Parts: sequence; structure tokens; C-alpha cells
Amino acid sequence: MKYEENVRNRLRRVEGQIGGVLRMMEGQQGCKEVVAQLSAARNAVDRIIALLVVANLQQCLLDEFQNGEEGESSQMLDEAVRLLINSR
Repeated sequence: MKYEENVRNRLRRVEGQIGGVLRMMEGQQGCKEVVAQLSAARNAVDRIIALLVVANLQQCLLDEFQNGEEGESSQMLDEAVRLLINSR
């Protein structure tokens, strides 16, 4: 699967957020602030997961349509839903 640049950029931002959280912990920041930043990073990762699952599902459905391989759509949709549920 080809990963879009915008998705990689989002992941780099999360990487920066995690680095910021580590610096906050080293600087003895309060628990509330650290948890807020961790929550923001988790939400960003959840959005990235959703983007990846949707992009993969779209590509699979497009490939199925172009190749005339109908019938696997419901399986792919079930798998996508499981991926999203399991990511939480």
C-alpha cells in the first residue's frame, strides 16, 4: 500500500507531540498537562488509523470493481470495521 505524504506528516507531528510529552515529564510538569498532551497524541493516532483503513478500503474496492471481482466487498468492509474497532 502506498502511504500518502499527508499521513506521514501527521505521524511526524505525533512523534513531535510524544517528544514534547517526554520533555514535559523531564521538566516535572503537572499530571493534568501531561495527560492532556497524551490524549491529544492518542486522538491524532486514532485519526491516522482511520485514514489508513479508509484509504485501504477504497483502494481494495476500486481494484475489485476494475477487475470485475465482485462479492468480496462485504468481507473487506467487515475487515475494515474490525480494524477500526480493534484500534481502540
